[in-house]
Amino acid sequence: MPSAALHLGTSVEAGGGFQGTGAMAPSARLLTPKGAGAAAGPAQAQSRREETANGGGAGPDLAALRPTTTTNRPRGKAQAGKPSRRAPIWNLKAAVFASVVLNVGLLVQHYVSSTAPSHHHHRQGHQACPMHLDAGASRDRRGRQEDPLSVPKAGAPSTGKPAVTPDSVINLDHGDPTMFEEFWRGTGAAAEIVIPGWQTMSYFSDVGNVCWFLEPGLDQEVRRVHRLVGNAAVDGYHVVVGTGSTQLFMAALYALSPPAGAGAGAAPMSVVSTAPYYSSYPAVTDFLRSGLFRWAGDASSFRGDTYIELVCSPNNPDGAIREAVLSSAGSGVAVHDLAYYWPQYTAITKRADHDVMLFTVSKSTGHAGTRIGWALVKDRDVARKMAKFIELNTIGVSKDSQLRAAKVLRAVSDAYELPEAGDARRRRLFDYGRRKMVERWRMLRGAAAASGIFSLSEETSALCNFTKEMAVTNPAFAWLRCDREDVEDCAGFLRAHRILTRSGDQFGADPRYVRVSMLDRDDAYDIFVKRLSSLR
Repeated sequence: MPSAALHLGTSVEAGGGFQGTGAMAPSARLLTPKGAGAAAGPAQAQSRREETANGGGAGPDLAALRPTTTTNRPRGKAQAGKPSRRAPIWNLKAAVFASVVLNVGLLVQHYVSSTAPSHHHHRQGHQACPMHLDAGASRDRRGRQEDPLSVPKAGAPSTGKPAVTPDSVINLDHGDPTMFEEFWRGTGAAAEIVIPGWQTMSYFSDVGNVCWFLEPGLDQEVRRVHRLVGNAAVDGYHVVVGTGSTQLFMAALYALSPPAGAGAGAAPMSVVSTAPYYSSYPAVTDFLRSGLFRWAGDASSFRGDTYIELVCSPNNPDGAIREAVLSSAGSGVAVHDLAYYWPQYTAITKRADHDVMLFTVSKSTGHAGTRIGWALVKDRDVARKMAKFIELNTIGVSKDSQLRAAKVLRAVSDAYELPEAGDARRRRLFDYGRRKMVERWRMLRGAAAASGIFSLSEETSALCNFTKEMAVTNPAFAWLRCDREDVEDCAGFLRAHRILTRSGDQFGADPRYVRVSMLDRDDAYDIFVKRLSSLR
């Protein structure tokens, strides 16, 4: 408390305002004790100007508390030929007493403001009562002080994209699966993990495994969840872990291409996929300008015997169920990207048993930030080469992320296989995901119909071996077409209405199409649907 009183006392003498919560500002000066003979000379005037520039005058008007003998003199100059007169002691005592009272009140206000719930602040972007900022408050790019409640506390985990308002730009360009946050908030300790400081320090996890950096617990839970869902064969397969499925995709290209120097003048392996294909396939394939492989475009128009065909099913962006279109004769091979082959998006109609199959926790459980994917690989030599690529690329994969992914997958499987475990039915991820996707697709189709200028692919359904029921396909992305005659660039049209999507030309398709993520939080998705329905 003394420091707060001294700070305000300094502001009184200098004619400045109150700064912050009572903490001593860098420019603060102590009150001059009685008898010190402080004069309002040039140095003091300079100090006053510095205090004013550093925030003085922003607080309550304290002019009435200043000693009259100092406030009536011209600032910055001592009267010629006359010694400076000291303030009467009773005025100084009154000023100190008033400063203490004011600081106590303001400190109480600060405490109440800083401990009050902040959910209204995050929703409305302001507080009911303004809050004084201290001298160390951060400033935005224009030099204005920012509300400390809008700045994450030091060391706190990030929460991803900020909350939206009806006037926000709605960004549905990325497939950020924050829709699943609500589900995982309700699972409690079932998906939580504590890692001691001494654990996971070694590079190695299982030196006897082809993928020597794969944590045994993750290997076990990956196989378990696939057996539960029935979407992929695991017996006789090697599990290769990667930093997301994108790294595994690159590892597969490395493993399946002829080694460098295999033949003089040999052309790079052609990489193809049927349009519309995932927009990252061309970019990732050609990013390093490798001499081993190169992007060769649409598989439907490819002519040749040496290739790697990428088969994404359900397809990103249009959700279609895909099969390889090339015969795999000669030197052709296929890599199946099955990131969306889970019950919340589509009916599980068969147990996939392809040579190389890619999966990720990003779209299966929603944990995109964990950066864990896995490949199921039939051939041991291919699995070994994929593990070698990851070894050369990142010297393995984070064990901490693997342990978290294993715990998350275990929570998914436990909810179905251990129904006696409390509220297991409420914690069933695929049931939750399907309900959400069904509702969101119903809302989107209604909005497109209300607008009259958009069209979507027709619904398809099939018997799901996992649920034992007929299931409608509800893809993670909507392949939306703008049918208005004067609109040739649907992404640009939507951008003008503060909706960000990904243009069809990035998928090798017509720019009248856009890909729309269906996986954002409820508030963003609700605003998007309402805004879309109003477009004409």
